[in-house]
Amino acid sequence: MTSIRRTRTALPVRYLLVSWLFVLSSVAYLDRTNISIAGIQIGHEYRIDNTHLGWVFSAFLIGYAVFQVPAGLLAHRFGSRRLLTFAVVWWGIFTVLTTLVPPTISHAVGILILVRFALGAGEATMYPAASQFVERWFPISERGKANGIIFGGVGVGSGFTPPIVTAIILHFGWRASFWVSAVCGLLAGLIWYLAARDTPEEHLRVSERELALIQAGRGPDRTSAAAKHSVPWRRILSSKEIIALTLSYLAYGYVAWVFFGWFYIYLAQARGLNLKTSAVYSILPFVGMTIGAMGGGIASDWLVQRFSLRVGRCILPFFAMATTSALLVVGSRAEQARTAGIVLALGAGVLYIAQSCFWAITADFAGEYAGLVSGIMNMGAQIGGAFATSLTPFLAARLGWQAAFFTASGLAVIGALAWLLVDPRKSLVSGTTVPKPSLQES
Repeated sequence: MTSIRRTRTALPVRYLLVSWLFVLSSVAYLDRTNISIAGIQIGHEYRIDNTHLGWVFSAFLIGYAVFQVPAGLLAHRFGSRRLLTFAVVWWGIFTVLTTLVPPTISHAVGILILVRFALGAGEATMYPAASQFVERWFPISERGKANGIIFGGVGVGSGFTPPIVTAIILHFGWRASFWVSAVCGLLAGLIWYLAARDTPEEHLRVSERELALIQAGRGPDRTSAAAKHSVPWRRILSSKEIIALTLSYLAYGYVAWVFFGWFYIYLAQARGLNLKTSAVYSILPFVGMTIGAMGGGIASDWLVQRFSLRVGRCILPFFAMATTSALLVVGSRAEQARTAGIVLALGAGVLYIAQSCFWAITADFAGEYAGLVSGIMNMGAQIGGAFATSLTPFLAARLGWQAAFFTASGLAVIGALAWLLVDPRKSLVSGTTVPKPSLQES
């Protein structure tokens, strides 16, 4: 056998690459949430109210949801390197196309809906591909942390979007912000293609020590990175764990998209804050999300190693989502805009403590089908998000914003309870028990 020359880097290659997935995750959320900041200007230009604007928001999420399972299959078949590179080009094209729909054309809103649907279809690949990457590149004991890094990009991308997009809109108009988003994505995708490989076995910068650590910690169902078996559809679709996770993630997605889609507009319209002040306060939930995602990932791995998979992967997100429910009620009832913004932002941050658990647990028990299973689960989140973007303005207009937040609070309780049905020790592929990971050196 021909020997492969490997060179060691100062930081393990798996962490260098997952850090770039953090960047891609940030860009993905810049692409998808810039429209919520530009929503007021788009509504004026296209002469549409919040309800019809919600349809445009929901179109993205419907496309995103519909293509989750195909994205998981593609990630399993082609790997994360090529799939994400293709996807980023797709994001750039349809982000730009959003700006090219003239408001005077017949059925302009319908065309916007189709463009946003196509953008959602392209972005559907992001997290199934990232989940496949984590399963192939990280031992079980580090998957919470790895997913925490990736989803920390959600908070950063969404958090930086309000001030960046607002500044661009004020100086150059809303269309310029979409062009900036597209260019950022294309540059990030090019670097990913040059730096990444689908498996650690293929990457010449992975040292022998790092490769041995990854291979030893992948779990019992994955002896080869190239392993390909027929998809066990019956086992997947009848799995109590997958059904419960999908239900919980549907509730999670609903709550998250209340913030992604409507928090900025809520602050401006319900709390009476001006454009610049709304942009500042709307950063707070996404700062909380970043801290929550990264801290939750670290906490999940720590609890797994000190106690059990169930405590680290299931009990932690149960408490996180239950606490979020309470904070949504308290924050929405606050009289002062500042208090409401801070408490609701705290709710978003606590919600994201659960984020890495969803994705780490699918990599733990789904093995080589991590991309597919996480895609099914994520489809639930996007369905929840699609309902949130359309139902939130409907409830706010007829019953008030408190009713909109109370609805999200109730769903957070359902999402928390669903975690109690999940057994993280079950292995989807072999039917064996996933072992408790031991502490490993990087």
